[in-house]
Order: sequence, then structure tokens, then C-alpha cells
Amino acid sequence: MATIVFYEKPGCSNNTKQKVWLAASGHTVLAKNLLIEKWTAEKLRPFFGELPIEQWFNPAAPAVKSGEIDPAAYSAEEALAMMVAQPLLIRRPLMDVDGELRAGFDAGEVDAWIGLNDSQPKDEPSAVCRRTEPCPAPEAVT
Repeated sequence: MATIVFYEKPGCSNNTKQKVWLAASGHTVLAKNLLIEKWTAEKLRPFFGELPIEQWFNPAAPAVKSGEIDPAAYSAEEALAMMVAQPLLIRRPLMDVDGELRAGFDAGEVDAWIGLNDSQPKDEPSAVCRRTEPCPAPEAVT
């Protein structure tokens, strides 16, 4: 089974369900806080592969949900600069398995990539976070 470096937003119920499902499928999950990682455009870009730029963005980010940011309106360079400055804009999770990088959690694609078993959470992770209260503040970098 795979060892997955899993960049998440702590407190996100979808990311928690995804980690549980991956672990139940026999994978080792090494969780990292996406919000405090030291991102650069060069480090972030490979996670998105051939995805269209608008799919690089987290659709649940407040600025995206409010319409303040239109993910389809930016070049790759502009999108990456925004995400480096505001990591909440990054689609999550970001996953790294032996240097193969992916963004987002499409169960079918993850299954084809590294394998998932039938022990998925009762509520399959959705593409959009449904939290009604603000997320907890990220832990401080020491």
C-alpha cells in the first residue's frame, strides 16, 4: 500500500473522512497543514497536473463562494500567486505518493491511482465543505 503525504485544512470534515478512508484501505497517511506550509508557485504547480486552472481553486473558499474570485478569470501564474498568498484558495487535499502529485479527492480517480476499499465513510466526502461555522485557526509555526 501507499504512503501518502496528505495536505489538509485541519478541522475539515471532508479531509478527515478522506484520511480515514485512505487508512482503512491500508495506506499510511502523513497529514500536513496546507494552510501553514511554505508554498511557492514552483512547489504548488505540479499538484494540479493537467487540471484546468479553475479546478485548482477550492470551491468552498469564502472568496470563491462569494464570487469575489472567479477561478476561470486567472492565468496559471496569477492563480498560483493568489494561492501562495492565500492557501485557503487551494483545492484540497493535495496528495503526494512517491513524488506523484494530485489535487482534490475524486474517489474513482484515487481508487484507480492507489486503491480504495469499500469501507468508505457513510457520507462520501463531498466536493464542497459544508461547515457553517468558521474553521479553527491554523496552529502556529514554531
